[in-house]
Amino acid sequence: MPKLPNFGGFNIQAMMKQVQQFAADTERLESELAEERIEASSGGGMVTATVNGLAQLIDVKISPEVVDPDDVEMLQDLVTSAVREALERANERRKERMEELTGGLGLPPGMNIPGL
Repeated sequence: MPKLPNFGGFNIQAMMKQVQQFAADTERLESELAEERIEASSGGGMVTATVNGLAQLIDVKISPEVVDPDDVEMLQDLVTSAVREALERANERRKERMEELTGGLGLPPGMNIPGL
């Protein structure tokens, strides 16, 4: 990379290096989050939803005893509740990991990192 000028103490080359490092760290974090598994359950464990750290649904387990053909609404509510809780936990985990990556600086509102 050619040497870039230093504008009044603002070193563009150093900034570019930091941006490249941040991009690599972000890619690593996204890969790690994709491998994480976060579970939540409802109905006393009768329905369990598993998502990854990117808030993608991986699995739903339903105990046979909760399946009642005369009360499908209850099963739907249990599944919805478990999935919603798992997604909330995944989003909170992703937020925590991103804060670790940015050093707790907090990105400005509306500034998103691709994939996160």
